[in-house]
Amino acid sequence: MAPPVLAFTESGPGDAPTVVLLHGGGAAGWTWRPAVERLPEFHCLVPDLPDHTGSISSAGPFSMPTAADAVIDLIRRRAHTGRAHVAGLSLGAQTIVALLSQMPDVVDRALVSGALVHPLPGARWLYGLLDLTVRAYMPFRNLDALVRANAWSYGIPSAYLESFREDTRRLTADSFLRIMAANLSFRLPGNLATVSTPTLVLAGQREYGVMRRSVRDLSAALPHGRGAIVQGAGHNWPLEMPDLFAEVLRAWVHSAPLPGQLIDIHPIRRV
Repeated sequence: MAPPVLAFTESGPGDAPTVVLLHGGGAAGWTWRPAVERLPEFHCLVPDLPDHTGSISSAGPFSMPTAADAVIDLIRRRAHTGRAHVAGLSLGAQTIVALLSQMPDVVDRALVSGALVHPLPGARWLYGLLDLTVRAYMPFRNLDALVRANAWSYGIPSAYLESFREDTRRLTADSFLRIMAANLSFRLPGNLATVSTPTLVLAGQREYGVMRRSVRDLSAALPHGRGAIVQGAGHNWPLEMPDLFAEVLRAWVHSAPLPGQLIDIHPIRRV
């Protein structure tokens, strides 16, 4: 069976190394625009994941294996060498972890931020209420006050409010439930000890404690993983702090010293 086809944008020099950027759940590839503008030396591929804005009609329902397969296919088709550096936030970061467990050979170096791999506190109650809450919310999701409140809670700058509004408009209750279920149920794959890809695992300093625990355990599970906390940052720091994100990604790709705003939380290993 052919993998789903993702909508994507493409930019950068024709002979440059390829970087694939994967967005968080409920948003879309536009969240990487500020970062892409600051990474002009790379060939950037920025897809919309399944069940998200541009890929709703072409990629089908979201699941973590399906999303990973679709990104692998995109790398094989469009990356300049059939391999790429990959970076992702939240759901996109989890997709990268799934990708590494399925086909690490297509990835040169990986950067993941906000990849939840442990249950949230009260997760059993949350699962029980999720369907009811989402279906009650969806008829009102396009109200301006709600859109603005949600954008604020996700750390979306006001300049991108209309893009976020379009994502909200196109998201269905079933899509949102699939995305949330995949995000909240994601756990460490059992075969990460065989993955040789150098992987930088990050979380913002202002994120929940379970996210810092996820950084520690995910970076420890990867033989060439390195975990760090981004000082002063929230969950959506790549969009809120694009200069820092570009600096971090550039340093990681080139095996250069990482910016001082990153605090290691796992022993540094040779990568």
